[in-house]
Amino acid sequence: MTKKIGFIGCGNMANAIIGGILSAGALKPEDIIVSNHTSPKLEQAKAKYGIATTLSNKEAAAQCEILVLAVKPQYFSEVIEEISDDVPDSTVVVSLAPGKSLEKISDMFGRDLKLIRTMPNTPALVGEGMTALCPNQLVTPEELKEVRRLFDSFGKTEVVSESMMDAVVAVSGSSPAYVFLFIEAMADAAVMGGLPRAQAYTFAAQSVLGSAKMMLETGKHPGELKDMVCSPAGTTIEAVASLERSGFRGAVMEAMRACMKKSASM
Repeated sequence: MTKKIGFIGCGNMANAIIGGILSAGALKPEDIIVSNHTSPKLEQAKAKYGIATTLSNKEAAAQCEILVLAVKPQYFSEVIEEISDDVPDSTVVVSLAPGKSLEKISDMFGRDLKLIRTMPNTPALVGEGMTALCPNQLVTPEELKEVRRLFDSFGKTEVVSESMMDAVVAVSGSSPAYVFLFIEAMADAAVMGGLPRAQAYTFAAQSVLGSAKMMLETGKHPGELKDMVCSPAGTTIEAVASLERSGFRGAVMEAMRACMKKSASM
């Protein structure tokens, strides 16, 4: 069991991970410390989770076996410069930042450290996150197993090579936004058809949830599951044909390509 995990940054993703870990009982509140440059978010986190908080990034960095860097990419180098001398060589440093390679992070610290690059997503808040993990060569199998255990507590994990991380950003890190946009569009259309908005959101969201669960649990190809819904001369194939005419799949692929390009340039 990990004695202490620290988070530098107390934004949405840090809160999603902390909430998921505690909800699953993977750690106790006293095992977690969070730092942030302003007090309000820390006060909210302390009140909600009962965890330790500090305004000092250096304090959080010095006392943790696992240190999660949960700051925005534009502040990454600044924070690492601040804490570099306080991070023990034995600490496993976990990065949540898109576009920051293991090599770049190591260069920022100015020395070799145990590093795990990750890409989680916000559904961790409801225990259904998806996280990719990419360790460097200094991370032991036991250390990777421990970090993976924590991330598994709020969803699913996969270990991937670093060359795949930009694709992971597009397909899971950023994709909840695409899904929410899709749900909103379906609900808007349902409202046009006469459904009250609250019910429209429920119908749309539950259908997305059920469809995803059906694919994961059956192991069937999405095309096969789509065909199961498309009866000959039926309503669904008409809707699918309309989506195809509008370039639905191409639009999704282009959006993800743009996301990957942005990730690679960060």
